[in-house]
Amino acid sequence: MSKTADVEALKQLLVDMAEAWNAGDGAGYAAPFLDDATYISYDGQLAEGRQVIQDVHQMLFDGPLKGSRMDDSNHHEPRIRLLTDDSAVVISIGGVSIDGGEPTDADRASIITLTTVRKDGAWRIASFQNTRQQPQY
Repeated sequence: MSKTADVEALKQLLVDMAEAWNAGDGAGYAAPFLDDATYISYDGQLAEGRQVIQDVHQMLFDGPLKGSRMDDSNHHEPRIRLLTDDSAVVISIGGVSIDGGEPTDADRASIITLTTVRKDGAWRIASFQNTRQQPQY
């Protein structure tokens, strides 16, 4: 794959995750994660493994995050750093609307960092870190 194709594939991975979130689809949301991936939520909780990531998100989508919407507008222009031909760090900004408000309300705006690897010809997430966004220095 060319670097341009890799960048586009990584952008699409973010968009696909947002679409799965907006559909309340835990399996779809967790699909790009490696089996042994790690996921750190905005409040510091650690989930280990794709199945756990899927199950936790489905519980959230069926409960406290039911009907929530992820803003994916910034996912189309993330910061992507290709480390090797088969690894990259991706940083993107987004937010989630839980109560019908704007997805990027200051208390819900997040910055995510993904460590991604190419496995079996596709980009997969090895680790995910979500942090509430703060003003830049």
